[in-house]
Amino acid sequence: PRDMWVNIPGFGYSRINTAWTMGEAARLPSGGPGLAMETVSQFIGVPVHYYVQVDFDTFISFIDLIDGIDIYIDEEMTLELTGRGRDHIDMPCCGIQHMNGKRALAYARCRKESQGCSGGDVGRAERQQKVIMAVRDKVLDPAQFPLLLAQAPHIYEAFSAGVHTNMSL
Repeated sequence: PRDMWVNIPGFGYSRINTAWTMGEAARLPSGGPGLAMETVSQFIGVPVHYYVQVDFDTFISFIDLIDGIDIYIDEEMTLELTGRGRDHIDMPCCGIQHMNGKRALAYARCRKESQGCSGGDVGRAERQQKVIMAVRDKVLDPAQFPLLLAQAPHIYEAFSAGVHTNMSL
C-alpha cells in the first residue's frame, strides 16, 4: 500500500510512495525508480529488478487499442471516470464487466468506501492486480496476435513516450 511506513535507504522512515520522489529530487544515479525498487526490495525481502511506469493517458489508450478488458466485479461500485468528482459510472455487482480504458483506469484507482470500493489501499492493489492480469490474458490470447503484430510499429511509436521501464523491448 502506498502509505506503508518503511525505511527508505539513505533517507530514513517515510511513506513508501515517497521513495520515487526522493530518489528523483536527490538526483541519485538510479533516480526515483532505483530508490523505489531498493526500498521495496528491502521491505519485502525479495529483489526487485524491474519497474514499469505508465502514464494515465497511455494506459487508457493501450486498453482501448486492445479493445478493452474483461474483469469479474464482486462489489457494486460507482467509479469516477475523470478522478475529479464528476463523470460517474455505476458498475453493478456481480459478474464479468467489459471495460474500456477510462473504466479500467477508474476501477484500478478506486479506493473510496463511499464508491463501493472496499479494502482501502489493499483493495485498490487487488483491483490493480486484476487489471494487470486481464491485460496479460488479453494480449496473450492467440486470437489477439494478428492484431497486435500488425500494429506493433504503431504501438511502439504511440506508447514509447508514456512508458518508462528498465526492461528491454
